[in-house]
Amino acid sequence: QLQLVESGGGLVQPGGSLRLSCVASGSIFSINAMDWYRQAPGKKRELVAGGRINYADSVKGRFTISRDNAKNTVYLQMSSLKPEDTGVYYCNSPVGVSIAYWGQGTQVTVSS
Repeated sequence: QLQLVESGGGLVQPGGSLRLSCVASGSIFSINAMDWYRQAPGKKRELVAGGRINYADSVKGRFTISRDNAKNTVYLQMSSLKPEDTGVYYCNSPVGVSIAYWGQGTQVTVSS
């Protein structure tokens, strides 16, 4: 059974930090291949960490992806958050993206 469960989002002030978690279940989700995406209001979903880009320019130096294979979990540590980081954050693997399988995501809102 395929399952992606993202958590850790919330409301944070500019300059604050959050750590997102993603627990992946299912044979198509190799933790080493998991990436983080985000979808800002009114915009398309974009890759922000992992995969072929390592980190998007907009988050480089502020976001760090890490993985715990024993827990089937991938993390996204976010610091120095900006209002433009607001959006729904998703994890996924290239295979999951190719079959359009997504979890529910976790909402991050950066606002004073």
